[in-house]
Amino acid sequence: MYSELQGKSVYDQIEFLTKALIDRESYNNTDGERRKAEQIKSIIATFPYFQQNPGNLWTQPVPGDEHGRFNVFAKISGKSERTLLFHAHLDTVGTDDYGILKPAAHDPEFLETFFSRYDGDEKVKKDAQSGKWMFGRGSLDMQSGIAVHLANLLYFSSMSEELEGSLLFLFNPDEESEHAGMITAIDELYRLKMEGTQFLAAINNDFISPVYDGDCKRYIYTGAAGKLLPCFYIAGREAHVGDILTSIDTTRIASHINLRVNQNIGLLEDIEGEFVLPPSCLYLKDRKNVYNVQTPLETRMYFNYFVYEKTSKEVLEELLDIAKDSVMELEASSKETYEKYRSLQDFPEREVSWKVEVTALEDLVEDLSKKGLNLEKVMNDTLSEMKGEDNREIAFAIVEALQKLDPDKTPRVIIFFAPPFLPHNYLNNENEYGKKVNSVLKACLEKTAEETGEEFEIKRFFPYLADGSFLSLHESDEEIEAFKDNMPMIEQLYPVPIDRIRELNIPSINIGVYGKDGHQWTERVYKPYTFSTLPEIIRGVTKELLKIE
Repeated sequence: MYSELQGKSVYDQIEFLTKALIDRESYNNTDGERRKAEQIKSIIATFPYFQQNPGNLWTQPVPGDEHGRFNVFAKISGKSERTLLFHAHLDTVGTDDYGILKPAAHDPEFLETFFSRYDGDEKVKKDAQSGKWMFGRGSLDMQSGIAVHLANLLYFSSMSEELEGSLLFLFNPDEESEHAGMITAIDELYRLKMEGTQFLAAINNDFISPVYDGDCKRYIYTGAAGKLLPCFYIAGREAHVGDILTSIDTTRIASHINLRVNQNIGLLEDIEGEFVLPPSCLYLKDRKNVYNVQTPLETRMYFNYFVYEKTSKEVLEELLDIAKDSVMELEASSKETYEKYRSLQDFPEREVSWKVEVTALEDLVEDLSKKGLNLEKVMNDTLSEMKGEDNREIAFAIVEALQKLDPDKTPRVIIFFAPPFLPHNYLNNENEYGKKVNSVLKACLEKTAEETGEEFEIKRFFPYLADGSFLSLHESDEEIEAFKDNMPMIEQLYPVPIDRIRELNIPSINIGVYGKDGHQWTERVYKPYTFSTLPEIIRGVTKELLKIE
């Protein structure tokens, strides 16, 4: 590969590499991720520096992974162990969204021709006709990002003796699902730290896009949003449809809570100047598997919940309050409705309760433990029975098993967390180091703006999910315990090395490739910025960050 890159401009190198990477599929949770890692490793192995220093290129397997996926590390040793980490994920989403064009999803030339004649979207058509955009699955998210890192790896490897510090490149799988690649990498980064590596910062180049129509800014982020997956297991009281008003209908409770949480901008964090997102419902389903005329006894629901400065403890308390308000409102309305119906039908009075308990998982566990119940056996048996199933389904099954231990069959809303969990990571602008990093970024971007006419804006939080979240932890021990205590069997389901993340404490900066429609069949990367301007920005920032003491 080096022979094909040698002598090319950085633009041509990145274009060539992006096409080569797009050509090889690497859909999340498939063998393609392993093959993509092999491709990346083989490309790096052709670079002269790594032929002379083969020990600086190594891999790290994801433990127990059925697809044999692994991380690829490449290190350029400079004058010191003061090190910048560069990382990019190698997996993509699938291609079902391409429909009948699915066979061409990895063919940028075909797609450019197709979209240049496409009348379904004038903006896409115009972009295709300009010749300035590359289409194809992964073109934006994020094979072009890998290509930028590879081109810069080649560039810096030719001047290793001049570097004030060292550079470590990481290419990892599974960003689009449960982040197994980056979570695995934490152990390797920790090992390097224990051996003397001093990590200064991490540079990701996950994609950026216009925030609104007509937005031409290039956003640089000095942190990454975190993510929680709060879950609601709702156990009610069944009834025949002929006696429907006496039931505690779990779908009704779920609907009420969903309306209070889903897309509620009142739950947005108030962070000036930041693009923050509201919670969104990703799953809502009752547990009926066959048709009958009995009301559903159980309903499950979970939300994507972005967090920026808010802690998991605060989110849990917020959702407990919402759930408590919801069941109280429904209790009152159910009672009122039943009384009206009873009077209308001239039925005698009847003692019925619609009271529903709301509890966090940790409190339920404590209450059941006081009754002398063997919770550990029940949880372990459930985990064993559900082996190989989706982690969220396993978490729900464990909570369901705990609820069924209750001899009183108390109607409940149980709130807990399920995988994945991403910590929020942000540069501390209050300390001296954070100020220096911000100063470097501003100076480099101002210089680029003068030279290119590009408009930049620095923000604190990359608004979507990114592996950089796992490089630092800002929650206190007490706050993180609220999360750990409310994820069932966290060590088995989602063993995030929280203590090591806290010790690493690597600030995450995102200087991303630019394009439109990530995860859509019209996905495309803007070549002039991504293939030319972006790598130069990263090179300038790299050289200046290595000078910071």
